[in-house]
Amino acid sequence: MRFFTIWTGQAFSLLGSALVQFALVWWLTQTTGSATVLATATLAAVLPGIFIGPFAGALVDRWNRRVLMIAADGLIALVTLGLIGLYVVGAMQVWHVYAAMFLRAALGGFHWPAMQASTSLMAPKEQLARIAGLNQTLYGVMNIISPPMGALLLAVLPLHGIMAIDVLTAGLAITSLLFVAIPQPRRDDVAAITQDGRGNAAPTVLADLRAGLRYVAGWPGLLAILIMAMLLNFIINPAFALMPILVTKHFGRGALELGWLESAWGIGVVAGGLTLSAWGGFRRRVVTSLIGVIGMGLGTLAIGLSPASAFGLALAGMLFGGFMNPIANGPFMAIAQAAVAPEMQGRVFALIQSAATAMMPLSLLVAGPLADALGVRVWYVAGGVVCAVIGLFAFTVPAIMHVEENGHRA
Repeated sequence: MRFFTIWTGQAFSLLGSALVQFALVWWLTQTTGSATVLATATLAAVLPGIFIGPFAGALVDRWNRRVLMIAADGLIALVTLGLIGLYVVGAMQVWHVYAAMFLRAALGGFHWPAMQASTSLMAPKEQLARIAGLNQTLYGVMNIISPPMGALLLAVLPLHGIMAIDVLTAGLAITSLLFVAIPQPRRDDVAAITQDGRGNAAPTVLADLRAGLRYVAGWPGLLAILIMAMLLNFIINPAFALMPILVTKHFGRGALELGWLESAWGIGVVAGGLTLSAWGGFRRRVVTSLIGVIGMGLGTLAIGLSPASAFGLALAGMLFGGFMNPIANGPFMAIAQAAVAPEMQGRVFALIQSAATAMMPLSLLVAGPLADALGVRVWYVAGGVVCAVIGLFAFTVPAIMHVEENGHRA
């Protein structure tokens, strides 16, 4: 009950954040009309997760996670209030939006690992895969409803009115946290794990960060999964960035068809998340995830192989890939929540998020020129094949297949 009390508050907060993100991007588009400005805004929202995330994870394992989530939600609301004030007096500029996006992303870098690390302390381990499916469903629903809802609100409310919604939803999230206790891992457990080479407890954040890196490196299965996640993000992320080019240059279609593809993915994610939350996956969670990885590869391959006259096949590929996305991601998260020591989860989740996020700008640097030189379909075909092969190959790696049983090596 206490988990779902917090989860409900966070769901409202996530919706408010999605609406503000949509509204601010639209304001940048109307104000500047510059692709460079939009790209810079994307970097402002991504970079904190790459560089701040690992340090945030170390602090999550040191500090009270409930207080940390309250502080993160509250400070995000204050940042939004600052933007509201600037907009109302007519002083808001593009760099203010950059700064706000950077700060919101940095604070979110504390909030996300704190929430994930708290989940395993409040929910039974056997239900973690279902909870992960529920989270994937939530993200899919947000992807579907937030753009049209944001567009509708922009038609009836001024920009500062939409930003005020985010402040209100942050208040709901904070309220839910005020009345629910979250168990904390014992500090002596932290001290035992964060020992330095001489056997002395390491008191610094940097030492805690090093301990997190050693923890992941000392668990071959978790390290292999982290590397696999990085490769998959490198392969899959450009597929969404290149989608407008695929729609216009290959299929000869327009914005409506682009919207259909994005909606197909979102509907697939919701369906896959609901399926996982009801089913829970196979007893060996990693098997469920690897089937999802293979399915994502096949969906991406179907998009790349679709002839210009077969737009419906591309729609089916997006729907199938979206369905397989939570089947792949949910059980991996449940594995980490169930098997990683509670006092290490903040660091481990932050490292996973940081490493996966870092693949986005790197993959776009490669995918753009490659698509220009060889055609946009090449990335979908090659990426789909590689994704499916990675999933199949992982079945032959004992460290991955027995990741839950083997655990961390001291």
